[in-house]
Amino acid sequence: MHFGRFDYAAFLTFFAYAAGSVIVPVSLVELAHELGFSLEDGGMTAGGALQIGRTVPMVLAMLLVGFIAGRWGNRSTLGSSVLLMSAGIALCSIAPTYGILFCALVLAGFGEGVIEGLATPFVKDLHPREPGRYINLTHSFWSVGVLATVLLSGGLLSLGVSWRILTAVIALIACTAAALILIPAKDGAHAVIHQPLSPKTIWVQALQILKFPHFWRYYAAMFLAGGGEFCLTFWSASHIRLNFEASAWAGGVGVACFALAMVIGRMASGYFIPQNGLRKLIFIAAILGTLVCVLLPLSPNIWVFDALLFLAGLATAPFWPSIQSYAAHNTPNLDSTMLLILLSCAGVPGCGVFTYLMGALGNQSGSLTHAFYLVPAAYLLIALLIGFERSKD
Repeated sequence: MHFGRFDYAAFLTFFAYAAGSVIVPVSLVELAHELGFSLEDGGMTAGGALQIGRTVPMVLAMLLVGFIAGRWGNRSTLGSSVLLMSAGIALCSIAPTYGILFCALVLAGFGEGVIEGLATPFVKDLHPREPGRYINLTHSFWSVGVLATVLLSGGLLSLGVSWRILTAVIALIACTAAALILIPAKDGAHAVIHQPLSPKTIWVQALQILKFPHFWRYYAAMFLAGGGEFCLTFWSASHIRLNFEASAWAGGVGVACFALAMVIGRMASGYFIPQNGLRKLIFIAAILGTLVCVLLPLSPNIWVFDALLFLAGLATAPFWPSIQSYAAHNTPNLDSTMLLILLSCAGVPGCGVFTYLMGALGNQSGSLTHAFYLVPAAYLLIALLIGFERSKD
């Protein structure tokens, strides 16, 4: 495997994107107390709604990103979106009220939507041979960002460091990633040359994909994969702190177990699994994930819960990048960039919808425990959708 400057820029982009996404859930208890929607007093729905505020603009951005990138190119569009995400995260760090925080997340969401839509095809275009390996490896830096953020922020929050300072640091990291992408490359550098496309051409490409019947199978699988993954990422720390009466550090360690397993799973998938092994990988991971996640609500203590989170992370790791790469491999006559963008338009709403549902169910029952059953249900459906798909090997 060979890497260039834009590969490293993509790694840092996923790191910053992940850090900005998880700093809110990891510090949700402190943030909720400071901004006036205590989770213990029925504020779980408000907490889950923050992800909806991020998800809606992400989806809107992804619906438009194909046209924007067709005009300005993947690199310029991606770099500008990372800069926009940085601005939204920076605004979060100074938000005085819940409403301002919500609006800041909306702004960050527009940038994240473009990142979600373009980062994967950006990497795929850098490596047209065996793209699945590079995509899995690049996506592992999402998990690296989650791991580093939850461990550091959990420890620092326990020491009394403000969540605002941590958020500002993440905004600075995102700004650095934007600079790496936007600085022009030298002639012959490891980068993709942009060929402008007309809006009509892009629209025709999208319609071809939407008319392809199997696309909707992949779309549903991505929706479920995003929902299951982000439920575990968003709510695990709060569940540990509320259900086991643990510290912010303990909540961070729990999410770190999940994130570490995601790093291992994605790096291993990228290194060891060839393109024609993706369907089997997704199916096996979905079955194992279902079996493990069914046990999460039954955990008698924090140690068992953390161990199950680790196993759940190993199972969850391949879903997002592998489903996208598998779909592109199985539809060679469709435009891969538009296909990956449209599939991201499924995964991101899955994140928001499932996160909100878990919060709403937690409010109704007074605990997040039974809401965790949403995750194995999603994984079982992924196994059914992909396991019986005919792969183009």
